[in-house]
Amino acid sequence: MTTALAANETELLGRVPTGLFIGGEWIDAEGGRTFDVRDPATNAVLASIADATASDGIRALDAAVAAQEMWAATAPRERSEILRRAFDLVQQHKEDLALLMTLEMGKPLAESRGEVVYGGEFLRWFSEEAVRISGRYGINPEGTGHMVVSQRPVGPSFFITPWNFPFAMATRKIAPALAAGCTVVIKPPALTPLTTIFFVSLLEKAGLPAGVVNVVQTSSSSKLSAPIIADPRLRKLSFTGSTEVGRALIAQAAEGVLRVSMELGGNAPFVVFEDADLDKAVDGAMAAKFRNIGQACTAANRFIVQSSIAGEFADRVSARVKEMKIGRGTEDGVTIGPLIDADAVAKAHDLVGDAVKRGARVLAGGDVIEGEGTFFEPTVITDVASGSDILREEIFGPVLAIATFDTEEEGVRLANDTEYGLVSYVFTEDLARGHRMIDALETGMMGLNVGVVSNAAAPFGGVKQSGVGREGGFEGIHEYLSTKYTLIPA
Repeated sequence: MTTALAANETELLGRVPTGLFIGGEWIDAEGGRTFDVRDPATNAVLASIADATASDGIRALDAAVAAQEMWAATAPRERSEILRRAFDLVQQHKEDLALLMTLEMGKPLAESRGEVVYGGEFLRWFSEEAVRISGRYGINPEGTGHMVVSQRPVGPSFFITPWNFPFAMATRKIAPALAAGCTVVIKPPALTPLTTIFFVSLLEKAGLPAGVVNVVQTSSSSKLSAPIIADPRLRKLSFTGSTEVGRALIAQAAEGVLRVSMELGGNAPFVVFEDADLDKAVDGAMAAKFRNIGQACTAANRFIVQSSIAGEFADRVSARVKEMKIGRGTEDGVTIGPLIDADAVAKAHDLVGDAVKRGARVLAGGDVIEGEGTFFEPTVITDVASGSDILREEIFGPVLAIATFDTEEEGVRLANDTEYGLVSYVFTEDLARGHRMIDALETGMMGLNVGVVSNAAAPFGGVKQSGVGREGGFEGIHEYLSTKYTLIPA
């Protein structure tokens, strides 16, 4: 690996705006403040960009508030067509977006291309939903009047997005808000802001009116976010990130009784029964664990495998993991890129170490990779004991940890033994058992004989400590609509 940027990388980075986007203009931060964005594979500086202050955040909210009435009154078809033009522009710039994600986040280029496809679908889906917002009309049961139920946009919305899916998390929030008629202030993550900034420049080219979407990247998230959330003009908060931060944001939002959508932490069980098709289960495990280098809230965190097949399952996934190529995501054939920073590497190392001290065996990997960049070996550990930290904490790294069970009841109990409830994965060829798992597992989503569940047409979200609200699907636009009931006397 080398710290020098390739010519195409330098050219692309030169086309990414470096300012804040407020009221339809790219501007400097207050006082000219900037911060650096780095490549986690090399630690090289990719760009120096504007570093928003709390005052900049309020200026962005001012712009969103000023544009709200106009945008809410914009015809649904016009909102739809802007989103569709944005979708088309994303297709034209798909290689730019993919390369930007790989440079600032580290994932392999093939996975970044997949995220562009996934994230783009939110634009297409909600362009179609914008013209289908509806209500109802009817006589009340007493026959004394007519009931009119209508939908109105919630109003100015504030989005805080995570670093691990910098394109899809921006489109998954912005697209339904725009479709519903809400204006937006978005704070992209300090670690991976460039993809969101470039995407918003495409929205500008698509004809989005000034002030409808505003971008305020910052190195001081809480200092910028708190005044925006406390402002009585804000009506909606959406956050994707850790449960710890989500709880604090919900508490702040309570003061203004804001509508909130929270997609928080996960501790996904991956349950493999003895009647499973092991080829499907191994393929599913590789996708559910190592996609995005394991840095996904939907990543399988606990592999709960029936004892009679646990050995064979462990051997098969270990063989696959040992074949994985590690490197900078731009290199041909790389399947595992760097973790986002040194803290992420230290966490993965500590979790593996704790499990080994409690009796787990390392079948593949298990070590930090020294040198430039923040790399950790893709890892398989088995015989993970109850009480191990790795079974309780979200790993957010390429570590596949296997525990075993004997009966279906025990498997369900282990799967549900967590405060989280985002997604679960189940592999069984028994249709009746599969149906039982749909009802038995306490998660907002489930993959049955499949290792990836996300889709723009499906409601994404969890239960318990994994959050509230849904993004995507028919349900997604209703997070940005308020219901109004009117009675007209007969």
